[in-house]
Amino acid sequence: MDQELKKEFQADLAEFHLMTRKFYQKEISVKEYKGFSGGFGSYAQRGGGSSMLRLRFTGGEITKDKLQFIADSVEKYKIDKLHLTTCQTVQVHNLSDVTVSSLIEEAFEHDIITRGGGGDFPRNVMVSPLSGVEKEEYFDMLPYAREAADFLLTFIKQVKMPRKLKVCFSNSPKNVTHATFRDLGFVARRDHTFDVYSAGGLGNNPKMGVLVDEGIDPSKVLYYIKAMILTFVQYGNYENRGKARTRYMQDTLGPEGYRTAFLENLSKVMAEDSLDLNVQEVPIIKEGCGYLEENFRITAQKQDGLYSVLYHPFGGNIPPELIAPINKAVQKMDQVVLRISPDESLYFINCNKDEALELLELTKDSASNLFETSVACIGSGICQVGLRDSQKLYNTIMDKIRPLDFADGVLPKIHISGCPSSCGTHQIGTLGFRGATKVIDKKPLPAFQLYIGGEETQGNAQFGEDAGTILEADIPDFLIEIGHAVQEKHNSYSDWIQENPDALKVIIQTFTK
Repeated sequence: MDQELKKEFQADLAEFHLMTRKFYQKEISVKEYKGFSGGFGSYAQRGGGSSMLRLRFTGGEITKDKLQFIADSVEKYKIDKLHLTTCQTVQVHNLSDVTVSSLIEEAFEHDIITRGGGGDFPRNVMVSPLSGVEKEEYFDMLPYAREAADFLLTFIKQVKMPRKLKVCFSNSPKNVTHATFRDLGFVARRDHTFDVYSAGGLGNNPKMGVLVDEGIDPSKVLYYIKAMILTFVQYGNYENRGKARTRYMQDTLGPEGYRTAFLENLSKVMAEDSLDLNVQEVPIIKEGCGYLEENFRITAQKQDGLYSVLYHPFGGNIPPELIAPINKAVQKMDQVVLRISPDESLYFINCNKDEALELLELTKDSASNLFETSVACIGSGICQVGLRDSQKLYNTIMDKIRPLDFADGVLPKIHISGCPSSCGTHQIGTLGFRGATKVIDKKPLPAFQLYIGGEETQGNAQFGEDAGTILEADIPDFLIEIGHAVQEKHNSYSDWIQENPDALKVIIQTFTK
């Protein structure tokens, strides 16, 4: 990033330190502090006794230097909770006021920019986690995303937006970054161009993105980003935060009206600015040392003899004690880097056979089937706005279902969000759960709203259907009943639901009545 801008951001940290001290000395309220600290990527946790810090990594990529910083910080500050997010960041939790102030300073020294990690700012730029190495990809997104991320940082001090802005890149129809329904998504095509989608998003009033342009030259990416910001500032809602995300512009302008407004701003930017990119996609040149059979955790890259190793920590929470051995191993491996996935997984990419086997063993306490890779946001145990504890539900479910030893695929990956914000992306889950309350005999009880049939792949993307409210205590049994029904007739949930949609409805009715 631009070093002058970095110095400006670092100078702003003095105010962050001051406001943090005031908050912990109870001189300002939780609301006041949240409105300020979010812009620095930090929030007070529930109860106000500790803080979290969100470390941004463009495309979820953690280089060796950044990994070393995380490992050193875990040891130095005795960090006891690290959470991978669905926006490809690392959240560091349970920090004191002194620790969060020190950590944010030190992060900047390693080019980990937390500015804009929260608040009404451009957020972490997302990229398909295997971009550049995936056999089925159209082309590598990461070089363009890096340019986009640096460009977006320049707007943090220039523009006051109505709400946050999420920009992402998708390298294939798998659409794992949800580029077709984000604030701004660049979707790769076979002909080495992008389709551009805009004004989509999860959460309340979810919307698929509007296809604003097709087949654009990748060198023009920054023009579209600036046009997006101009359109958001021009037509976004500054009066009502509940309707301030970009997707609400579809309600006020209509999809075609929005597209027209976007393209008008795009024409203006192209006439006035010079933002063409000259990006060189650098090939990975590394020798393999043998071959491995692919499995759930080992994927062959398009580079011959190289592999990606999947590590999915349960609930997205990396045990802090594992960071040091991971760091020690990776530091001696040529060109191996880490990539955070939007499903809270972690990939080690560019591994030869021996390196892949070493990392596979080192991270053996990993999800090993589809169901175990289920996604859960950090939940109400930590989050100020969370209604239900997603992590608690995830752990309860796993504790009850693992002993049943269902075959891989019998239960699908589920997505759990503690509130309507969809940080656990419940709306695109095959089965999704969102924190709620259910009243029985006039008594409010902890519950989750069930969503069924969500899908993220390009061309088939759809939001899950609201299927009713289930008591939190009943959700493990609900999933167990589905597992037994699937196991009795089919090898996988996907086959079962296709042939037995009414059977699922019967089970749902039993638990939602």
